[in-house]
Amino acid sequence: MIVFDLVCDGGGHVFEAWFGSSDDYEAQRLRGLVTCPICGSDKVDKAPMTPRLGARSNKTVNPVPAVSPGAPAAQALTNHAPAAIKAMLRSLAEQQARILATSDYVGDSFADEARAIHLGESEQRSIHGIASPEEARALDEEGISIAPLPFPVRPPGADN
Repeated sequence: MIVFDLVCDGGGHVFEAWFGSSDDYEAQRLRGLVTCPICGSDKVDKAPMTPRLGARSNKTVNPVPAVSPGAPAAQALTNHAPAAIKAMLRSLAEQQARILATSDYVGDSFADEARAIHLGESEQRSIHGIASPEEARALDEEGISIAPLPFPVRPPGADN
């Protein structure tokens, strides 16, 4: 897995996304699957980042976005006050809670159930569950629309 800092052209929003490889990122971007979680823009590019350097055994080194003043990523970082960022996250969490409250959890059967609904073999309804990147890619290639949830979800009955 590889993590990229991404920036949208829509509002200069900077966000982080994980991909299987650089090729996976590029393929998803070209198909319009990489979108800004804040404004929904599909005009997304990699934001400049500093490389992850090896750390001494007693220190941890985290990558820090490398941006020049005036760049869209720099503007996005300085234009959003912590309160605004918290409000955006709270809004995403509330939207996700509404989605979860109005959809059926299908667990690891997500890809099969989404396909059955698409083909009319199962009742039309909103569902959520777990799909591997390969399963999600296959659904997309079959023209079945799916979207990832912004935050991880514990299956019903899972231990806290």
